[in-house]
Amino acid sequence: MNRRELLRTAAVTPFLLGATLPDAGSAPSAATRTPRPLGFDPAKLKGLSEKLLTSHHDNNYAGAVKNLAKVEEELARLKPDALPALVSGLRERALQFHNSMTLHEWYFGNLGGDGKQSGALLKALPANWEAEFRATAMSLAGGSGWVTLSLHTVTGELLTAWSGNHTQSPAGALPLLVLDMYEHAFALDYGAAAAKYVDAFFANVRWDEVERRYERAQAAFKVLNSLK
Repeated sequence: MNRRELLRTAAVTPFLLGATLPDAGSAPSAATRTPRPLGFDPAKLKGLSEKLLTSHHDNNYAGAVKNLAKVEEELARLKPDALPALVSGLRERALQFHNSMTLHEWYFGNLGGDGKQSGALLKALPANWEAEFRATAMSLAGGSGWVTLSLHTVTGELLTAWSGNHTQSPAGALPLLVLDMYEHAFALDYGAAAAKYVDAFFANVRWDEVERRYERAQAAFKVLNSLK
């Protein structure tokens, strides 16, 4: 990493992580990874049952966190002469579980609101953005994947993206709104009626959190592009 790259990384990090940087050595490790609790009362969301939400959180999300910790333990035990295929397999699993953990945290983090959008992001989005987002979600109905609305840190544009297998996402994009379209996110309540689930998702979006992410993403974009 050259000096310019180092400066860019140091400058943007506070915007991505929060107001303050973590203490040295405080980053999560296999021994310290624990699932985050839901930030809302799962009994009070409209159209999404407590049973569905707690099962999704306690099994799918928490399972990704636990499995990531196990894979990290295996990676830590690897010897320098470990088989490349073994290293590759573990790294692939680590990527899947880490992204699943992170996407789930963003997903649950943008739930618990009243679904009423306002603020700077609403003004910046094109009129048809929700229709495109919903169409992307329905393209995954009956399959598996995620839909994200992100800000691209290179171009500054707002992108709606399809993501599969927890590993496909636009490079350089910071997620603002995240929708889980894996069947475990809706089948208990809606069976194959994915469109009704998407309706329920939008009715419960916590737009103040999405706006907060947008503010941080904009700040990161400005810093990154000032250092070119």
